[in-house]
Amino acid sequence: GLRWSERMEDFRTEVLGLVKAQRVKNAVIVPVGSKGGFVVKNPPPATDREAFLKEGIACYQTFLRGMLDITDNLLAGSVVPPRSVKRLDGDDPYLVVAADKGTATFSDIANAIAADYGYWLGDAFASGGSAGYDHKKMGITARGAWESVKRHFRELGVNTQEQDFTVVGIGDMSGDVFGNGMLLSEHIKLVAAFDHRQIFLDPDPDPRASFAERNRMFALPRSSWADYDAKLISSGGGVYTRSAKSIALSPAVKQALAIAADALDPNDLINALLKAPVDLLYNGGIGTYVKASTQTHAEVGDRANDAIRVDGNELRCRVAAEGGNLGFTQLGRIEYALRGGKINTDAIDNSGGVDCSDHEVNIKILLNDVVTEGELTIRQRDHLLAEMTEEVGQLVLRDNYFQAQSLSVSGAHGAALLDAQQRFIRALERKGKLNRELEFLPSDEVIAERKAAKMGLTSPERAVLLAYAKLTLSDELIASSLPEDPYFAGALERYFPAPLRSRYRDHIARHPLRREIICTHVTNSMINRVGGTFVHWVREETGARPDEVVRAYLLTREVFDLVSLWKSVEALDNQVADATQTAMLTNGERLASRGTRWFLRNTQYQNDIERGLSHFAPGVAAIAGSLDTLLAQDDAQLTQQAQARLTSARVPPELAKRVAGLDALIAALDIVEVASGSDMSIESVARIYFALSGRLHFGWLRGHIALLPADSHWQTLAKAALRDDLANVQRKLTCAVVEQHATIEGADALIKAWENRSGGALERSRQVITDLQSGGAPDLAMLSVALRELRALT
Repeated sequence: GLRWSERMEDFRTEVLGLVKAQRVKNAVIVPVGSKGGFVVKNPPPATDREAFLKEGIACYQTFLRGMLDITDNLLAGSVVPPRSVKRLDGDDPYLVVAADKGTATFSDIANAIAADYGYWLGDAFASGGSAGYDHKKMGITARGAWESVKRHFRELGVNTQEQDFTVVGIGDMSGDVFGNGMLLSEHIKLVAAFDHRQIFLDPDPDPRASFAERNRMFALPRSSWADYDAKLISSGGGVYTRSAKSIALSPAVKQALAIAADALDPNDLINALLKAPVDLLYNGGIGTYVKASTQTHAEVGDRANDAIRVDGNELRCRVAAEGGNLGFTQLGRIEYALRGGKINTDAIDNSGGVDCSDHEVNIKILLNDVVTEGELTIRQRDHLLAEMTEEVGQLVLRDNYFQAQSLSVSGAHGAALLDAQQRFIRALERKGKLNRELEFLPSDEVIAERKAAKMGLTSPERAVLLAYAKLTLSDELIASSLPEDPYFAGALERYFPAPLRSRYRDHIARHPLRREIICTHVTNSMINRVGGTFVHWVREETGARPDEVVRAYLLTREVFDLVSLWKSVEALDNQVADATQTAMLTNGERLASRGTRWFLRNTQYQNDIERGLSHFAPGVAAIAGSLDTLLAQDDAQLTQQAQARLTSARVPPELAKRVAGLDALIAALDIVEVASGSDMSIESVARIYFALSGRLHFGWLRGHIALLPADSHWQTLAKAALRDDLANVQRKLTCAVVEQHATIEGADALIKAWENRSGGALERSRQVITDLQSGGAPDLAMLSVALRELRALT
């Protein structure tokens, strides 16, 4: 992304801030994105718009030539280094540029320069040109940020598409991110907004009329708040220039914005607007408006806004959305979040733009190959690109939706995740991949304080960890053989829109960036579902390689058909409470975690996903379909109670039944394995497995293992080990019963025969469990003794 900066004195600080935000956005795109900025040293007067723009374009062209002069090219499949350059790195012919502030309409200029250089990417060099995706027309950045807005409000029990809510905005209707953003709901009540020219006040707006007026303004070639129809502004409101000495405030404005003063100068008024008690503060502008109370204005590095900037602990909005970059400092976000404010980061909220550019570039690389082979003309390619605009937009918005959802689910875990997060941070520090001070992640001392206060990491902090988890895993997968596995061809194809998947499958398979696309897609789809600490935690517990963890996870996902489960839960947005959806997603996450660990312990399946899928999926589906008739009475009762709680929360009965059975369904993997080693049917083995659970109180033991504390890494490992050992014992006991099948018919008769054969050992085990049940809540030591007695039966 290249920015035409107007900050002559500190543009390096501006670009560094953009680079840090971009590093986090890289988690959802294929290349290692960075940021560029240039200043015009001797600009003509801004009043001479034509000369000013001409000089800016000349500087932009000089900047681009400078980059292409030291960039490798790719000709006939071979890397060609630039002339007169001593290279200190390896081959790297991939360079693409994207629009930013001031350069939004410069893509064709950049592509013309790339053509002059004979650069291999053609018009894929600069996305968004005349044959590319126009981000403003698509509204993709604002639509992506709105996914975060909707998610935050769902957590608050508000449907932004059906219920009115108040907004203070930064920007004006001529801008891409602000203009598009303020047209994403007809229920927006924009009570105030400001840009670098004017302040707009509308203390009691009519949502429908104001929406129509904003829509009219957005369609104008150029506009400012002065173009807003004054007749549509509610009583006491108006549009005021920022050059005014003082602005008188009506009683209506004072009430709507909780301002005591009768008049304020423009800077003080904007300061008050930022602190207004509204539902949403929406940033669609340029500049940094919120810092932490512990920071000075000089530390922020945006002098132009020093007079209006506020502290995070002064904000009174319920939700903050960052359509624009750098609107908050990271410490400002954290301070606001610690006071209960709903906020992610700019990198999460506005990643839609760079994500869309990434899709465009990779689609053009694919289609340019098709054109070269004569299967399409350039004109036909351009028509196809336009035809796919909405689907590309939907692919991008899926990334926004799932990243916001992932942060929401991890937030629901709260302090329970702190230990895993702390260990992940330390591991990244040991590898030299993370400096927690630079990323404003809490020290060990602060984490200890959060634990004591039962507080987890804030969403802005979790967003940083989420990005590092994705970047780290993607790099590790690139270095592995995983992208060569034919199974992952599906992940490569799913990255592209449907018309390309159906028409150009062979071209997709030989895409120059196929390995990178696969790793990016697989990483995002997995970590969005199971969280940023998952891979590190599983590796610590099992010693598995990253690619092995990914294979085991994907096998689990497919065997249990978790994708259909997640889609069913997500289809309930705004129909059931967000907490109910999150609880159901957490149940799915737990099954995914346990299944992954099961397959890592049973290594014969993890390197051949197709084989594992054909071996397990039919049996697991059969058990899932009959679970309510297979479970022992006590276990069935617990499942029915869970189902009743979900249906009372308005979850459809079939989905409630499925979710309620997830914890019990993990046993299906052991059941299928036992059945495959015998000539008994899966259903018969399942009946024996669950009958043993009832007779030996495995369900009761499993429930109390789940209640053990997990405040430290070692307690978490101990719980997991105890749960795994219990499952292993139940599997071995099932095997022992099944082995009698040759001489005895029927599950009940088989169990009775085994019980008779077990004699005193069985009685002793039952007595130990009875003693446990008659006391208080058993601790780790007591449960370990019970497990030892059960193990003696195997």
